[in-house]
Amino acid sequence: MTLAFYLGAALAEIAGCFAFWAWLRLDRSPLWLVPGVASLALFAFLLTRVDAEAAGRAYAAYGGVYIATSIGWLWLAEGVRPDRWDVIGGAVCLVGAAIVLFGPRS
Repeated sequence: MTLAFYLGAALAEIAGCFAFWAWLRLDRSPLWLVPGVASLALFAFLLTRVDAEAAGRAYAAYGGVYIATSIGWLWLAEGVRPDRWDVIGGAVCLVGAAIVLFGPRS
């Protein structure tokens, strides 16, 4: 379930931030802020569902998932195909997230 919560949180955060981007940078209606704020609230809720003993560790691991998901958003929502450096960077971030979240603890 951890991965599902992270992916849901990442999509909710990206969608919420994109709503603000659309309003401020793409001259969309301020009404875009309503689903944007709701999406950001959903993001915060989903991140609290992650099974981790410390919030900071959950947030640190989430960072890697967020980066990789953002690259997917770049391609699927914005129509910009990621280059090899985007893909490599996203993969490195996911490996780092896995080490932070699942690494053995003493």
